[in-house]
Amino acid sequence: MRSALAVALALAAAVHGSAGAVAGSLPLPCPPAAGWEVVRELELPRRTPDGQRIGGFSAAHHAPGTDRLWLLSDLPLGSVAIWSGLNAALTGAAPLRLERTLELRSGLEQPLPPVIDGEGMVRLAGELWVASEGRRLPEFPAQLLRFDERSGLLQQALELPADWQPGQGRGLASNAGPESLALLSQGDGPPALLMAAEKPLLQDPPREVRLLRWSWEPGQDPRRDTPQAQPQGSLLLPEEAGWGLTELLALDSGRVLALLRRFEPPLRWHIRLAVYPLASSADDPPAEPVAAWDLIAAGLTPDNWEGLTPGPPLADGRPSLLLVSDDNLNPLQASRVAQLVALQGEGCRPAP
Repeated sequence: MRSALAVALALAAAVHGSAGAVAGSLPLPCPPAAGWEVVRELELPRRTPDGQRIGGFSAAHHAPGTDRLWLLSDLPLGSVAIWSGLNAALTGAAPLRLERTLELRSGLEQPLPPVIDGEGMVRLAGELWVASEGRRLPEFPAQLLRFDERSGLLQQALELPADWQPGQGRGLASNAGPESLALLSQGDGPPALLMAAEKPLLQDPPREVRLLRWSWEPGQDPRRDTPQAQPQGSLLLPEEAGWGLTELLALDSGRVLALLRRFEPPLRWHIRLAVYPLASSADDPPAEPVAAWDLIAAGLTPDNWEGLTPGPPLADGRPSLLLVSDDNLNPLQASRVAQLVALQGEGCRPAP
């Protein structure tokens, strides 16, 4: 049996090896009214070099050590497009290169459902954890899926808690989550995964979206042991009807950065970033945002922005944030990567 020290060291390596998934030191606009600057946008190709259609990108992970960008597609069979040369692409020196596409497949003892809808992704210790959105159908369940990141083979499929399961007037609405998955670093303890619904559960008040924390016990190994799901409170959506939560990033001081989206037919998008305190107890009241920013007003191209990950620093050293859009395979939309930086006022001191 591995010693407690060995397990702790392995877990620390697992979290730090997933650099780019935890946004703890990412600065926010200071003062909040300073807002965000859209530094650059890249439009991705619609096809691979051999002519295969790609798109539907719903989650992102930037790996700074290799300068690769991992993009999860929500197309029915499930895949991850791995791009290289992100820094050069963002500076305009060279185009982003599609290195390979990792197909998500059934494992030897773990069959995938006939259709999945990958919406959230975390890289952790050589594996991909994927939140798959459901449709309230037995053959299309909402699940937390664990894949080997080299082969794409399914290692484990976890069902959501009973409150989230479809029932009469209960559970996730169809095509309403889980939409996001974030990595929580917990100091010297095991990491945890934070999952969120896109819209309120059918039994919940209309603006409250629930959070789930998937945690390992001290001494457990995320590569082998099964995390347990526990309620992690809820976040309060904006007052206007139609808003949904499409991605989360864990920040320091017990906060999360949320990507919020609202669509108005025929093709009008509203996109916000908002920072929320993370509940310390499942009994806490719904968390309200302490700051929020309209990204369309800041210059972001109106589109279906779904992915969120810390990005590479700018040439002047400022940390950046990457957003990724889902084109829905719609010719009127595009798969885009946007790089943003938080603006800082002179002499500003962030709130503690």
